[in-house]
Amino acid sequence: MTTPQLQLSTQLQDTLSDRSRYDAMTKRLLWKLDLHVLPLLIVLWVACFTDRSNISNAKIAGLDRDIHLTGDQFNVSLIVFYVPFILIEIPSNLLLKKLQANRMLPLIMLLWGLVTCFTGFVQSYSGLLTTRFFLGLCEGGLFPGVVLYLMTLYKPQELQKRIAVYFASASLSGAFGGLLASFILKMDGVGGLAGWRWLFILEGLVTALLAVITWVFLPADGATAWFLTSEEREFAGTLRVKDDAQFIRLSESQPGSECARKDKDSDKASQTEVVQLSVQEIEHFEWREVIRGLTDVQTIYYSRSQGLGYSGSEAQLRTSPPFAPAAALTIFIAFLSDRMRIRGPFFLLSLTIAIAGYTIAIVAKDNSQRYAALFLIASGSWSSVPTALAMIPNNVLGHYKRAAASALVLSVSYFGAFIATFIYTPDQAPGYVRGHTIAVSFLAAGWLVMTGNMLYCVMENKARASGRRQANITKYEALWNAGKTRASIGDRHPDFRFTL
Repeated sequence: MTTPQLQLSTQLQDTLSDRSRYDAMTKRLLWKLDLHVLPLLIVLWVACFTDRSNISNAKIAGLDRDIHLTGDQFNVSLIVFYVPFILIEIPSNLLLKKLQANRMLPLIMLLWGLVTCFTGFVQSYSGLLTTRFFLGLCEGGLFPGVVLYLMTLYKPQELQKRIAVYFASASLSGAFGGLLASFILKMDGVGGLAGWRWLFILEGLVTALLAVITWVFLPADGATAWFLTSEEREFAGTLRVKDDAQFIRLSESQPGSECARKDKDSDKASQTEVVQLSVQEIEHFEWREVIRGLTDVQTIYYSRSQGLGYSGSEAQLRTSPPFAPAAALTIFIAFLSDRMRIRGPFFLLSLTIAIAGYTIAIVAKDNSQRYAALFLIASGSWSSVPTALAMIPNNVLGHYKRAAASALVLSVSYFGAFIATFIYTPDQAPGYVRGHTIAVSFLAAGWLVMTGNMLYCVMENKARASGRRQANITKYEALWNAGKTRASIGDRHPDFRFTL
């Protein structure tokens, strides 16, 4: 069982042997990635939310009247968006590596921009359903694709704060979308078109233009990034964020492992140990890895805890003042989590805050108390999302396994938004006690599931430390020798430790 050896330039080998030079290059690289990549991804995300939610502004401006919607037809058009949106996430993530993120993400942005434009020309209920269906189909691959893309650029302990900044930027869509809509709707009657039609047409065209800009400037990966020097590209492409499954996480081993002891006894950075490893340069697609990603115990824990913890009032919270402290808390928790290299306890903290908010909302006697509860609900619900997503690269290794796992977690979480449309009904106003009670029950279940996951990680780490998982190597070698896999051993390796 042989794999290619890493070949590094002399200049990079010198950098790896000098801790101060290594740290300086890491900081410089992170700064450049944050400056050139995150803003483009935030543009994608804000455009996504703006185009998704502008239908509410269009309704106010007369969409339902002009195309003769009756009964619950408008609500059905909102629900139909989530059907393809949820189903496309896993297959979209599996295609990301082959098509490359810097091509696939702008492409789906271009497509949903065109669909948004076409929405401005619908004449009937069936036309609206069709455009909403294809809008969900195009937008569904964005969030999981971006998360998977970030996993190829940043190390696991650097990831949550980037996901948090990206995720929290959705708050901009509420202010930006509302302001933009107020100007565009004044075009009512121009060219013989209603204002709401111009809303879809112009916002769709802006999205299409932004997709072209993103296509030009978004790098495929660190190894080919146009804004990095040749040494930085080699550093990013061959060592920093190469799939942890290929390196058995030597540079991030937990205390007590053999590699961690080597690091403590050496004056050189642990990255010099990585250079000596055999690596598998290209991970080929295998359905076995996809199935492992979907059925892995970690994925099951994350999807259940995240799905059950999704806020039932999410859509309303995005455009309300309570989201401001929610965004701040999301980013603050992400920085702490990355610095301390723990995820689960912060996830439990977030859910606890959300549970407290829902509890206050249930017993509230007036709207002032209910409004105060929204601040806690928003803060707890939103801050939990990046934490759950950041746990995947820590505990699930291998590109396609990660692709399937991260997409499944997001699919389940969006399914929570789907069912929220059924548990929050107008007849419950103004207290929505039944909806809040169901939501807080889901959050409590999510809290218990994550606690179970943390206990599993503790027990599994102890089993590996005591040598009770050495048989994993034998099983992996049997699969390799039988030609059933060419994927890295990854998180099956006895030296691998799960992050709590």
